[in-house]
Amino acid sequence: MPNKKIYHYKSPIGIFDSGVGGLTVANAVVHLLPQEEIIYFGDTAHLPYGDKSPETIQRYSEKITQFLIQKGCKLIVIACNSASATAYDFLQEKYKQIKIINVIDPLIEEVIQHSFNEVGVIATKATVASKIYEKKITEKNKNTKIISLATPLLVPMIEEDFFENRISHAIIKHYINRDVFNDIEAMLLCCTHYPLIRKEIEKLFHRKIQVFDNSDVVAHQIKKYLEENNLLNPKKEKEHQFYVSDYTQSFEKATRLFYGELISLKEKLL
Repeated sequence: MPNKKIYHYKSPIGIFDSGVGGLTVANAVVHLLPQEEIIYFGDTAHLPYGDKSPETIQRYSEKITQFLIQKGCKLIVIACNSASATAYDFLQEKYKQIKIINVIDPLIEEVIQHSFNEVGVIATKATVASKIYEKKITEKNKNTKIISLATPLLVPMIEEDFFENRISHAIIKHYINRDVFNDIEAMLLCCTHYPLIRKEIEKLFHRKIQVFDNSDVVAHQIKKYLEENNLLNPKKEKEHQFYVSDYTQSFEKATRLFYGELISLKEKLL
């Protein structure tokens, strides 16, 4: 175990994202590990991260990590592809006393087991620009061809509750129905918002194709780490906590889409 500090098994799991998208990961964690307490932070004052510079994302991520460490978290999850791509190495190097899990590596580990010849990736501009999926997948399997596409309209579309309707179908089709994706065997949904439109994406393919997202594979990675380090909490004693850097009532209502229920948000300025 890399931690210099000995964390108690009753300590919470910290999860953060630029907004509500990471709640899909939080929801998967709560369902897989119902005995665990989570502390979630959505950096709503600075969303979206997808069009920010790497340096800016690192700065925001560092402040949130400091906050979650102060809250006594035993593990921190970067539930954001943009932050995972640009800030993970920086954070893990600076905060060696705590384990940090990103949403990219668990998904890649799952995908490379299938030895696909051609894989599609849709993500934010920041994630695509980082080329993180191309680098990491081809390191493991140099014969896999990666076709990446930035899909910047999807996050605001989902956050405005436009999915499973005519408008969302047109936008998703605009991105997915492209010749570059004709021969892919798998599509990676590399944004934590995208599980909400997974069914719509699957319907657009008129042949058998495997679609992957981060949420479930990350939850299982968390469970594995906690088991291996004797940090599983046998009984939940405290309620989950949800923080945002900028509170709005409409944003609180939007959390129902990503978490499955209405939750109470606390504002914490960074």
